[in-house]
Amino acid sequence: MALFKQTQSMLDLIKELPFKLEKEIQRLFENNLSMIMGLEMVKSEFSIKNKRIDTLGFDPQTKSFVIIEYKRERNNSVVDQGFTYLNLMLQNKADFILEYNEGLKKTLKRDDVDWSQTRVAFVSQGFTENQREATNFKDIAIELWEVKQYEGGIVSINQIKKSGAAESIKAITDRNTELQEITKEIKVYTEEDHLSGKPDETVELYEKFKSAILDLSPDIEIKPQKWYIAFKKNGTNVSDIEIQKNTIKISVNLKVGKLDDPKHLMRDVSILKGHSLNGDYELRVDSDKDLQYIMSLVKQAVII
Repeated sequence: MALFKQTQSMLDLIKELPFKLEKEIQRLFENNLSMIMGLEMVKSEFSIKNKRIDTLGFDPQTKSFVIIEYKRERNNSVVDQGFTYLNLMLQNKADFILEYNEGLKKTLKRDDVDWSQTRVAFVSQGFTENQREATNFKDIAIELWEVKQYEGGIVSINQIKKSGAAESIKAITDRNTELQEITKEIKVYTEEDHLSGKPDETVELYEKFKSAILDLSPDIEIKPQKWYIAFKKNGTNVSDIEIQKNTIKISVNLKVGKLDDPKHLMRDVSILKGHSLNGDYELRVDSDKDLQYIMSLVKQAVII
């Protein structure tokens, strides 16, 4: 993607400045991990079982670990390496928890971690078509992130999206016993997982609110999680939707006291324990009659 700077109606090309070292990319991500990927920084250069993980992060929303690897070589198989790291984590859970507790000075227990949402992210200045195709499965726990830097201190970071027609990786893993064990424990959730078995009316209601949220900003993306479907912008949830039998529950990811809700439709859940959605405000809806007003509330979380 070419970038330009406009000067008196004329466009000047902004030149790309390739990263010379893998370490430059690693330093950029580790110093800004929360902003870029919404992760807690756990450990740089984490060594375990004769393997070295470039960056170990933790996702506080999914309660899962994320392994990040930085690539300058464009010919390596990211799938083989990705599954190797996933297996390494699943076989050494206690070591990862210990590293988290020692590094962040917190107390994380084994049961506090959702190991099913573990994932591996590869970061590079560019990926080959083969690498993109090899990870184009809707249920593979491997992500590709492209990063580029330009003159003037400009940096672009994009997660490569899977195609809408992406198939399941089970057809491949079913022929490999070792991969089967990994995919049995790790689950990549999809919208279909949440919509399956729900009445047509509930599915239609979700689709209406989904479209309305996506219309709030071109930067909003859908990230299905275990208990809900997240709508993220720049790595941060702005709203979550939990699909129930005859209703949907919608959250606005703002702290209590920060939402302007003159109709008082939203419920303050800040003092409740165990609510699964992000933010201090939730609403259960069974129709679209207040859709536009609810979108005015969600939009407040989009523009902060």
